Amino acid sequence: MSGKLVVCPTPIGNLEDVTLRVLSALREADVVACEDTRHTRVLLDRYGVSAPLVSYHEHNEDRRSAELVARMQKGDVVALVSDAGMPLVSDPGYVLVRAAVAAGLPVEVLPGPSAAIAALVASALPADAWRFVGFLPRKKGELRRLFEERGSTLVAFESPRRVPASLEVLASVEPERRVAVARELTKAHEEVVRGTARELAVRYATEPPRGEVVLVVAPSQSASGDAELDVAADALAGLVEAGARPRPAAAIVSGLTGTSANAVYRAWTERRGAESGHTDGEG
Repeated sequence: MSGKLVVCPTPIGNLEDVTLRVLSALREADVVACEDTRHTRVLLDRYGVSAPLVSYHEHNEDRRSAELVARMQKGDVVALVSDAGMPLVSDPGYVLVRAAVAAGLPVEVLPGPSAAIAALVASALPADAWRFVGFLPRKKGELRRLFEERGSTLVAFESPRRVPASLEVLASVEPERRVAVARELTKAHEEVVRGTARELAVRYATEPPRGEVVLVVAPSQSASGDAELDVAADALAGLVEAGARPRPAAAIVSGLTGTSANAVYRAWTERRGAESGHTDGEG
């Protein structure tokens, strides 16, 4: 008789946030797979759970997944936890869930704490459409392109020491963009700071926040932004027609209008392609 995999979210800070269903699943499991056995043991000891633990982290996922699938095929129930929150969400677990599904084993996912959702709700920013991107990219160009994208509210994890640089990039893209910095959620020093990208970039420039951080960034404010981008693209088109090279000219237009050089260049190339069938390029 086959066993099953139970994915169990754990508290993101306050141990009282564990659910009754998760505790029941941990008590009934034949083995609990966790990132750090010492960390998980603190939670289990708090609630008198004596299940055996095995390590399951990014460095042993493939090997451990094969072992755990073999145990489930023999009838064991495996509970999967991460150090905090929902496994797989910027945490290990994908390899095991994929392997269990491929083996035809049942996979049960329990609801529970999530730093991303807690921060989204606490941000007071639009929550009807949003996307989670995990940890923000480290390269400034990739980060800028991410912030230039339009659409839904953005939720991301960020290292506290990198928060000032990320906010500086956001402020350079759209200084009045609304943003929230949520740190140490559910813990004693929980704090949610809300403001514009410019305001928070200044606030954290010399003193980064401490602890675990989630950034929530509102959708682009500018419905007027499309019109401003059209004007900037017009200006770039005029410069190119006068003989200027597109990339340097886009930088000049950006300096005069405050619009992102990449966004101006992209708008110009898209318009150019639509009008003449040309592809992106400097020719």
